[in-house]
Amino acid sequence: MEVVWALGQVGAVWVAVVLGLIVLPSALGISLGISEAYMWVLVKTLEWATIRLQKGAKKPQPQMPRTPTANGIIERDETPMEKEIALLHGADFEFSHIFYFCRKGFEAIVEDEVTQRFSSEELLSWNLLTRTNVNFHYISLRLTVVWVIGVIVRYCFLLPLRVTLAAIGITSMIVGTTAVGQLPNSSVKNYLSEVVHLTCSRILVRALSGTIHYHNKENRPRKGGICVANHTSPIDAIILTNDGCYAMVGQVHGGLMGIIQRATVKACPHVWFERSEIKDRHLVTKRLREHVADKSKLPILIFPEGTCINNTSVMMFKKGSFEIGGTIYPVAIKYDPQFGDAFWNSSKYNIVSYLLRIMTSWAIVCNVWYLPPMVRKEDEDAVQFANRVRSAIAHQGGLTELPWDGGLKRAKVKDTFKEEQQKNYSKMLVRNGSVG
Repeated sequence: MEVVWALGQVGAVWVAVVLGLIVLPSALGISLGISEAYMWVLVKTLEWATIRLQKGAKKPQPQMPRTPTANGIIERDETPMEKEIALLHGADFEFSHIFYFCRKGFEAIVEDEVTQRFSSEELLSWNLLTRTNVNFHYISLRLTVVWVIGVIVRYCFLLPLRVTLAAIGITSMIVGTTAVGQLPNSSVKNYLSEVVHLTCSRILVRALSGTIHYHNKENRPRKGGICVANHTSPIDAIILTNDGCYAMVGQVHGGLMGIIQRATVKACPHVWFERSEIKDRHLVTKRLREHVADKSKLPILIFPEGTCINNTSVMMFKKGSFEIGGTIYPVAIKYDPQFGDAFWNSSKYNIVSYLLRIMTSWAIVCNVWYLPPMVRKEDEDAVQFANRVRSAIAHQGGLTELPWDGGLKRAKVKDTFKEEQQKNYSKMLVRNGSVG
């Protein structure tokens, strides 16, 4: 009994400290300086570790096979197919033409520019989390001791603290939105709903030890508009709702996520679709247009890529978000991988494993840029508009712009892409008289 009583006392003190020093200041939107002090110590520690690694690298080390980084394995030549084949033995058909296609095939196997966007970006220096590069071997006893201390801090202190904050934030979200949802529709209900969403989002950001820098706040999305952003992680939505309220768009889920969806939609006009409905493109467009037409409703938050990309690139934006009409508010999100990998590789980790990785990282640090609002031009179709918005986001976030569909993360390349290359080659032969 004494042990149970002692554990109860420890638990009560723990909850009181968390509520008093973290949850309450988060709810009020103020900081006691704890996060700033933690980040200062963390930065200094990582800087010291980097210096130790550099000193250790200068010492003679046993020769080990080196793994090259994800970039620079192949030097690609962007010369058009027709010119490259002409350099072989002329433009007429020759068996030597197969070498061009073989080389392109080998390049795609060794390092294609699509699948590498679905794996975590390589770090230039060890961040004391995982040895993601074979060059990060034993350097010194002090560095190893610091790493062990870091493991103890992350798993024995930060993880319980973050789980506690996440539980408080999620519970507050469900209880708060359910209570607000009982009120009749009015400006008071909308105000209370925004307060609940902002408060709970701030608590959840603290659960991630989030340090977020928002730039150009004068361009923040406004009601009746559509906010589009590049997509790296499920926490992108929390990062954005920490600074403003949005109406979410997505598929209805079960389990804990389903409970949260059913609670929040009572207080806020989120747009949730059943699995059968989300395949009906016209139905989705109709509901979103109705939402945008009501200028009193919160801006819609959409991630047009449709899947998570590894924080280095922006891939093809699906045009559906740009056919709705209204004002588009682009947002660029860029995470700092030095403190933790925010990318969710859903093909490798389930959501529980991913959240465990996030909550045992040092912190989530990112920059968010609000770009000037954009509208579709009269001579511009939805695809061109989507590409223009994507280019603006990629340029601002320092991300690589790729024309490929993020759906290639789980699907094969469409036959139309292969047929296009075949058609280009046959047209070249016909044009040069080799065929016909």
